[in-house]
Amino acid sequence: MVFTVDKTSAVTLYEQLRTQIIEQVKSGELIAGTKLPPVRELADGLGVAPYTVARVYRLLEQDGVLETRGRNGTVVSASDSAEATLQRAATEYATRARELKIDAATALEYIRTALRG
Repeated sequence: MVFTVDKTSAVTLYEQLRTQIIEQVKSGELIAGTKLPPVRELADGLGVAPYTVARVYRLLEQDGVLETRGRNGTVVSASDSAEATLQRAATEYATRARELKIDAATALEYIRTALRG
């Protein structure tokens, strides 16, 4: 997940960030359950005011794209589709693989084997 803003663009910083998050969700780069950076961390990284990031998160939450889970952060919302269900499962699998210190190549091979099943 990489976000950038162009401060010389005629497009507002808010709109640039909002559009990037939506596009990454639609493309599957950001899947259901993916945790986004905290507001201040992302704002610092982009060199924008925390208000800008907070506003984007808040409005995308109202649109159903994101969910705010209090101290647990902001995540990509899960819809009720089969695809969203599988995305949530993939996120859980990836989290568990990291907890078990299984490298990405091995974890992916397990998935490939299971899909051939």
